[in-house]
Amino acid sequence: MSHLLEVNHLKINFKTYGGEVKAVRDVSFHVDKGEVLAIVGESGSGKSVTVQSIMGLIPTPPGIIKGGSIRFQGKELLRRPKKELRKVKGSKIGMIFQDPMTSLNPTMRVGKQIEEGLIIHQRLSKSEAKKRAIEMIKLVGIPNPEERYNQYPHEFSGGMRQRAMIAIALACNPELLIADEPTTALDVTIQAQVLELMKQIQEETKTSIILITHDLGVVAETAQRVIVMYGGMMVESGTVFDIFENPKHPYTWGLLNSIPNIDEEEKKQLEPIDGSPPDLFAPPKGCPFAPRCKYAMEVCLEEMPSEYEIDGGHVAKCWLNDPRAPKEEELVALGREEW
Repeated sequence: MSHLLEVNHLKINFKTYGGEVKAVRDVSFHVDKGEVLAIVGESGSGKSVTVQSIMGLIPTPPGIIKGGSIRFQGKELLRRPKKELRKVKGSKIGMIFQDPMTSLNPTMRVGKQIEEGLIIHQRLSKSEAKKRAIEMIKLVGIPNPEERYNQYPHEFSGGMRQRAMIAIALACNPELLIADEPTTALDVTIQAQVLELMKQIQEETKTSIILITHDLGVVAETAQRVIVMYGGMMVESGTVFDIFENPKHPYTWGLLNSIPNIDEEEKKQLEPIDGSPPDLFAPPKGCPFAPRCKYAMEVCLEEMPSEYEIDGGHVAKCWLNDPRAPKEEELVALGREEW
């Protein structure tokens, strides 16, 4: 079965006065129809740059696509003419940006911004587009849709602006929705409402979703598969069960150890990941996480690990998964807790 989206060996650099930043280094993944894929990792890991390349939003210059392929519904996106790419963006692929206040046009009424894609991509008349825009405002749970249609973004609260962004992204019934940190600037209550809305819409429309986040609680609640990124690379991927119950990369262990577990009776101190992310001007020749990893071996510093398949689709790029590496019980003896 062919995948809805296939990203293969993607490499993206940015030219700066200080040198060339290797932001995305040989990333590959796929998304199937109706699936929710989460991409997690700390700031600077390459999550947003990866998904922005799908939408053709990498500015060139300074951005350079050094290699790879992005295929949507079997058709290449990277080498497609801009005019053809515009037909895909907004109509077949929608995107919810991290900060709705900077993504919405402050000089346009919200209803007109929802209409824009409908008129361009679906060739609706102004009256049809207005009717559909009001329906979308209602669908995303904004009260008084007819009144809100004529208001400007500054008249909306933060949560309502994010709902308006979701309405714009979903207006043309896209096959794939990319949500880049959609709840970052919202308070906890509104976060829950927005995530519940996305989950409900995904179940009803069977839209595929790529969810970019650093919140593992959100991942556990919404996704089926997870990609863990670090230093511009994919270091582990698998199902939600694989990542939460049987993680196989020390960076994933670190992420899981740094979040509280309300189910545990005994309270324990959270464990931060010591150190800093790698310098992507001059990435290390070995594993990018090795300088921060308490289990690093000499080979980790000198050579990039292969992609080891743990079990049916669960893969990790870590030398500890090599048959010659120390066994799990030895790692536990060194201080790693059992999952």
